[in-house]
Amino acid sequence: MNNILKSMPLFSGPLVFTLILVFFEPSGLSYQGVVVLAATCWIALWWITEAIPISVTALLPIVLFPLAAQLDLKVISASYGHKYIFLYMGGFIIAIAIEKWNLHKRIALTIISVIGVSVSRIFLGFMLATAFMSMWISNTATSVMMLPIGLAIITQLKENSKVNNADQTAFSKGLMLAIAYSASIGGMASLIGTPPNLVLAGVIDELYGVEISFAQWFKFGFPVASFLLIVGWFYLTKLAFPTNLKEFPGGAKEIERLKNELGKITYEEKIILAIFVLTAVMWIFRAYLQRYIPALDDSIIAVMASILLFIVPAKGESKKLVTWDEAVKLPWGIIILFGGGIAIASAFQISGLAVWLGEQLSLLNGISLFLLIFTIVASVNFLTEITSNLATTAMLLPILGALAVSINVHPFVIMAAAAVAASCAFMLPVATPPNAVVFGSGYLTIRDMFYRGFWMNIISIITITLAVYFLLPWLWDIQPDLFPVDSFSKE
Repeated sequence: MNNILKSMPLFSGPLVFTLILVFFEPSGLSYQGVVVLAATCWIALWWITEAIPISVTALLPIVLFPLAAQLDLKVISASYGHKYIFLYMGGFIIAIAIEKWNLHKRIALTIISVIGVSVSRIFLGFMLATAFMSMWISNTATSVMMLPIGLAIITQLKENSKVNNADQTAFSKGLMLAIAYSASIGGMASLIGTPPNLVLAGVIDELYGVEISFAQWFKFGFPVASFLLIVGWFYLTKLAFPTNLKEFPGGAKEIERLKNELGKITYEEKIILAIFVLTAVMWIFRAYLQRYIPALDDSIIAVMASILLFIVPAKGESKKLVTWDEAVKLPWGIIILFGGGIAIASAFQISGLAVWLGEQLSLLNGISLFLLIFTIVASVNFLTEITSNLATTAMLLPILGALAVSINVHPFVIMAAAAVAASCAFMLPVATPPNAVVFGSGYLTIRDMFYRGFWMNIISIITITLAVYFLLPWLWDIQPDLFPVDSFSKE
C-alpha cells in the first residue's frame, strides 16, 4: 500500500495527460493546442509533487512537444540554448571565481565594518552585505557564506555574561532571519540575481521579441529590493526581535579578527574585482556602448568576462583564475529549468494555446488592474512557499501573458509582478534555500519562521503590488491600462 501511495505522484502526470487528450474537446482550440495543454499539466504536476527531480521534469518538452504535438524539435530544443541561459552561465562563472578566492567574504566583512557594530547596525550591515552579494551570486551560496560569519558574531555575544538570555535569543533569531530575507531580496535587484528574473526575460523575448536588458531590469528591481531591505531591517530589529541591547559587546573585535584571517587583499582578488566591476559597468551602460558596438549584448558581456577568467593566470601558479574543473560545477539543473520554461512559452505561442487561453480568460476584462496585480502577487507569493519559484514562474508566465493580451493590459505588468513575487517566500524552511540554510543553524523553530515570515510576506505583497502598479510603467515607459493587442506581436 505504501509503495502505491509513493508512486501516485509519478502516475499523476501521465494520467492527467491522457484524460485531457481523451475527454477535453474545447471549441476553438486545435488538437495541437490540446496536446500542449495536456503536456504542460503533466509537467506542472511533476514540478509541484517533485515526482522526479524538477530539472529532469524540465526535459519533458523535448519529448512530449515533438512526439505528441508535432512541434518542431529544432525550435523546442533551441529554447535550452537561449541567450539568457548564457547570461546566467557567464554570471555564475564570475561568481565561482569570487567564491574561490574569498572575495565575497572580504566584500561582506568590509560592508559590515563600515556600517558599524551597534546591534541595529550589525543587522543592517549583514543585510546590506548579503543582499549585495546575492545580486551577483546565487542566494544559496550567499547565505552559506554569511552563515558562519553570523554564527561567529552570535558566539561572541553568548560569551558575554552581561547579556541576558532573552536578548541573546532575540539577537540570534533575528540575525539568522536577516541573512535569509536579505539573500532572497537582494536577488530581485539584478537580472542575474535570481532565476525567476531571467525566466521572465526569456519568456518575454520568446513570446514578444522584446529584450529586457540588465539595465532595464535594474531600474525597477534595485529600488524595490532596496525598499524591501530597509523595511525588513526595521521589521526585524524593531518589531519582530527587539532587544534591550544598544551596543554590541566585542562585535568590532570579532569583525576585525575575521578580516585579519583573510589577510591583505591578494593579486587574484584585485583582478577578479576589476573584472567584476567592469562587467557590471558594461551591463549598466550597455545602451551607450551599443552606439559604438551595435551587436553588444548582456549575454556577450557575461561570456567575455567568464572567458577572461580562464585566460588570466593566478599569481605564482600555473593555473588560471578559474579552471574548467571548477566551472563544470555550474548549477546545470537550474539551467535546464530555464530552458524548460522557455520551451513551454514557445509551445504556447506556436500551438495557438496562448491565444485560446487569453480568450477564455477574457471574462476578467474590466477587473481593476490594481486588484489583478494584488491577486497575482499574493497567489504567487504563498504558492512558492511550497513549490519551486523557478518552476512556478515557468508555468505561470505564458498563461499570464495570454491573460494580459485578452483583457487589453500590458503583459509586462502582470508578468513582472509574478516574477518578483516568486522571490519573496519567507515563511517556511522549504520555501527557499536561504531559509533552509539558516534553519539548519539550530537557532530557529518552524514557529519562528512561520509567524515572522507571514508578516514579511504581507509586507512584500503590498510593496510589490504598489511598485508594479505605480513604478514599473513609469520606469519602463509603458501604459498598463491602455494597450492595443494588435501592436504587440513578435516580429
